[in-house]
Amino acid sequence: MPVRNASIKETTLAAHKQLSYENLLAAWLLGDGWEVLIPAIDHGKKTDLVVADDKNYYRIQVKSIQNNNESVIVHNKWQGAKIDYVVYFSTVGEWGYIAPAFAEESRPLNSPGHVRFHSHSVNFLKAFKKI
Repeated sequence: MPVRNASIKETTLAAHKQLSYENLLAAWLLGDGWEVLIPAIDHGKKTDLVVADDKNYYRIQVKSIQNNNESVIVHNKWQGAKIDYVVYFSTVGEWGYIAPAFAEESRPLNSPGHVRFHSHSVNFLKAFKKI
């Protein structure tokens, strides 16, 4: 059985975990037939994924939260960037939320208009179709 012998800094590990959520979301959307585009860099534009069908493109920001409280306050980290949706994954729970990008500085994660999903592709895709 493989064993990771490298020592990884906490900040590097956090970046790895964040990227794993972006890749997981991309896989779920690809499996549903969406075209998924991954920007080479997302600094400034704040776009982690772009998903497309034949007519529309949607810019998505992916965030992870270290909380099991669904009413946690989430902050707008994409001000000045054109984002359509933010997908939040709880790192301590088996759930997440899809939220239309909001203009306010912050709001509760479980605000009206945010759609909850259980962390499984079938549940996420059902939720994604509701937005």
